Amino acid sequence: MRTNHDALFKSRCRCSGEFSFPVSPSQRLRNFAVLPSPRFSSGLTQNLRDSYRSFLHVNVVAAVIKADLTRKNTGSALFKMTTRLLCRWTRLFPRCPQAATASARLQTSTVHQTEPVCLMSLSWTRPSARHLCQGNELARMEETVFPYDQAQLVRLVEKASTPEEVLQLWAEHGGSASDAARCLVQLNLRVMEKGGEGILQDPRCESMLETVQSQVSSVWNGSLVGLLRALTMLGLPSDAPLLRSIQNEVLWRIRRLTYRHLAYLVDWVAFQRRRGYENEALTTALLKQLELRWTELCDSRTVSILMGRASLFTPSLMDKLEDKALELAESFSAEDIRRVAFALASQNRRAVPLLRALSYHLNQKPSFELKTPLLLDIAYAYGKLNFHQTQVLQRIAAELLPRLSELSSLNVTRCAKSLAFLKWLHLPLFEGFAQHYVSNSKNYSTLQVCNLLISFAKLNFQLGKGEEFYQKVHKALEGSFQNLEPFLKTDVVWSLCVLNQANPDYISSVTKYDFQKKLAGGIVDRTESYRLKLLHISAFALLEPLGITIESPAVLLLAPQGKVEVSTPLQSSLHTALQSLTNSRTQALRTSVKTIYGWTIDGELVVDSENKPIDVENLKAPHLPGGGGRDALPAGARRIAFVAWEFPNFCLRSKDLLGRFAMQKRHLQLAGFLVVEVPYFEWLELKSDWQKVAYLKDKLGKAVAEDMAK
Repeated sequence: MRTNHDALFKSRCRCSGEFSFPVSPSQRLRNFAVLPSPRFSSGLTQNLRDSYRSFLHVNVVAAVIKADLTRKNTGSALFKMTTRLLCRWTRLFPRCPQAATASARLQTSTVHQTEPVCLMSLSWTRPSARHLCQGNELARMEETVFPYDQAQLVRLVEKASTPEEVLQLWAEHGGSASDAARCLVQLNLRVMEKGGEGILQDPRCESMLETVQSQVSSVWNGSLVGLLRALTMLGLPSDAPLLRSIQNEVLWRIRRLTYRHLAYLVDWVAFQRRRGYENEALTTALLKQLELRWTELCDSRTVSILMGRASLFTPSLMDKLEDKALELAESFSAEDIRRVAFALASQNRRAVPLLRALSYHLNQKPSFELKTPLLLDIAYAYGKLNFHQTQVLQRIAAELLPRLSELSSLNVTRCAKSLAFLKWLHLPLFEGFAQHYVSNSKNYSTLQVCNLLISFAKLNFQLGKGEEFYQKVHKALEGSFQNLEPFLKTDVVWSLCVLNQANPDYISSVTKYDFQKKLAGGIVDRTESYRLKLLHISAFALLEPLGITIESPAVLLLAPQGKVEVSTPLQSSLHTALQSLTNSRTQALRTSVKTIYGWTIDGELVVDSENKPIDVENLKAPHLPGGGGRDALPAGARRIAFVAWEFPNFCLRSKDLLGRFAMQKRHLQLAGFLVVEVPYFEWLELKSDWQKVAYLKDKLGKAVAEDMAK
């Protein structure tokens, strides 16, 4: 026979005390037994969902709990069972309004008699204020709104403005361990704001610590995590008995902590790890809980905190965090965006969809949210990840330009270096950087001057009136240049060559044999890179009018053996077109020519006065290591160098060459070549072979005509 649920509900209400007539406990148990019996096993989820659909079961359970609380019968088996059932139901449906209504009846129930447990559904749905957590400090823990009446002491302490007021209030009122924990958390906040050396030695603070230690098991979960962090920031030693006791208590309760509390806890664990202390058992249990309960993650603040500690997590959890961050990106504050971008950069995780979402929402933020440190961190993160977002970079430049006078020397060099990595040249901003150095040169260290020069050289930023700037640069390098680390010294001299500001003293200091030996060894690619830089520096000395003679342009560092050069599609296509241009005459064409200057020519021709290719095998070639043949260049003949410019050779969203390739073009011209440039954006528009050959003929004719017009 089918059960009448309405009749059962009325009967249950009468038995639970909703009506005035009393019912014995045994009768209550018998009446409750006719309800569908929940199974606390693998079928629990389905049973609870069935109960939710009818919603009758939840009201009955809440009525039972209310009746037992009225009679202070909280130790009965029925009370424990029904409380556990409703708590599990609430965990399954934290966002359901019916669940929140039913769970509100449990506001006075608790596992610890001294202080009620804060409901998880309340902390999940409450909006939060967000604050940045720097990498070397703990994230600021948000204040939790308690769903019960706080003690008078706690309310007074929260209004205190100085550490002394907090201590005095505790001395006057005293309280339980939970009250002491709240007071210690507030004390830490006041100390961080106002300062307070030796606060732990104050007898009133010691009294709070003793109260907590004697009753640590009665401290509420949120206060326990906050207390752990507060004591660490106050300077309590990591091996103090109280800290160990709190960690053990947290370990025992870790499954009952909300996901946000777990996030604050992992923030504390990462902080402790950097200080050389780690509780392995707590860390292992914490990471396991984060991995298992990641679906509970539903607010942007928690996501940003966790991603800020990405070094602790497995790749699978990081993937899930990235998905959550992408889902919640719209609700991120500017500080949350900085934290997530910085975390991605620290882990070298180039999550393009997430970075695009962060860029879009960052660009929508008002100017007052975009503080200078935030803009610099975003530029650094994008530079490290090689993520180019022009709109964000333009916004950064627009925000920084009015603040240039407020920037420190460190901020200027950081920003210049980040933008150089991104290959983005903003002329007004970089002119502002140069003027900032001229006005504040005394505040720049030698390393900062070097970084500024390297950034300018990478982007080929040539100052229109840079005499004063370079005078101060040379003066700053006079005393400390010889003491620079060998690789940095080479980079600085190479950068000065790009900027056409190197003098004989700089060049001679890096071409000596003893100095070159310091660059040998180590990573092969790095050694090869600096070998080429030394060749470029030697070429600068040979080709530029400096009044200095180098004994030999050849660099003593050996080229790597067995390395196979791979041509790009643009270079291969250019070689094929040049062969068609010369009618496949191998004697008239050289491809992939390695010169003594450290530059590679994609195609070399010698044309006569009628622009027709002639054989080059027997002609002298001073740019080749062997010198070429014996015959001199015929009268009226010209050397032609075809150079393919790829996409990475240009500044971002520009047709201006980067410094390295601008110097290559200048050196080849000084070596006697007519340089025919083949940029990718013109070459890719040519679809057929005859179009490419016609394009090369046209470019060759224009180069010769320009040379004749000089």
